Amino acid sequence: MRILVLANTPAHVHQYRHAVDRLERAGHDVLVLTREYACTTDLLDYFDMPYRVYGEHATEAYSKLQFARELGGQFRTIGTEAIRFGPDVVFGRGPYAAFAGTLTRTPVVLVLDDEPGDFNHTVSRPFADCILSPAVTRRDLGDAHYTFDGFKECAYLHPDVFEPNEDIREYLDVDRDEPYVLVRFNALDALHDTDIEGFRPEQRRDLIERLSESATVFVSDEGGEMDLRTLPARPYDLHPALIHDAMAEASLLVADTGTMATEAALLGTPAFRYRGTDDHEYGEFRELERAGLAEQFDEYDAVRDRSLEILADEGAAERWQERRREYVGDLVNLTDLLVDVARSRGELERLDRSTKRVLQPRSQSI
Repeated sequence: MRILVLANTPAHVHQYRHAVDRLERAGHDVLVLTREYACTTDLLDYFDMPYRVYGEHATEAYSKLQFARELGGQFRTIGTEAIRFGPDVVFGRGPYAAFAGTLTRTPVVLVLDDEPGDFNHTVSRPFADCILSPAVTRRDLGDAHYTFDGFKECAYLHPDVFEPNEDIREYLDVDRDEPYVLVRFNALDALHDTDIEGFRPEQRRDLIERLSESATVFVSDEGGEMDLRTLPARPYDLHPALIHDAMAEASLLVADTGTMATEAALLGTPAFRYRGTDDHEYGEFRELERAGLAEQFDEYDAVRDRSLEILADEGAAERWQERRREYVGDLVNLTDLLVDVARSRGELERLDRSTKRVLQPRSQSI
């Protein structure tokens, strides 16, 4: 079989990397089409995934004409590469995957989450043969839409998949018992981030200074704009492939970005998300809050004070790990599901009974 995967962000690479490895080891041909964005290609190289680049995600302001030209060029490259590869099934999300499947007359499997924007869903839904999403997804995308009990991050953070790197503290240069905090600042340059503001500059400084009184602070600044030389913090400068190992050992993650907060929560690390001006409701966060693994805050003072409270709580780490054991272990291993769906060429009726049991038609679950 030949499987084509559209992976446009670092999170997409993590989502598919174990499935790609297993499918290749089983003798299938896999190709990942990607774009230059953040550390996406760095991760693809690190995990030795077969890929080709179709374009880049530019963050600078474009005129409508410039944007249309760039988008047109990306679609042409995707079309050329897809036809050359000749897939039996296409995985991805949004219009790129839909276009590749339509052009090659190949079944399209979309793996979605409860993102706020409707654009990707609206454009790609008519071309999808199969849509998979977490059960917490609130929208119904039609007869081809099936849900599973878990999160898309379960493809790489499920206890059956994730193996922590025991040397991560050595790489970070922190002692065995030294508490440390990961602080993630979002670049807010994605389509669904338009008009959203996270931590303001003065809040970033205050947060770092206050957290540093209780723990070593590592800053992951997606926008790359912060100057940490005058602040009591260290840049998180390990290879991006090691971020989940660093999360798993951290005492706390504080972020104004969604994906890393979800990831930390699933690893059993207290995960606090500052919403800023983001007033969207996410089914994933609501569920993680219910499980006691994540917390969201509308006010800066609240997330700062709660962070300091957790760092002073000696029993917090064990409570969160116990919650992870009780909750995350019962979720669906998404890698297993992706591999089975790939082998079925996106035709769910061809799945065996055990795999079918983990899927629920969305129209019957709302």
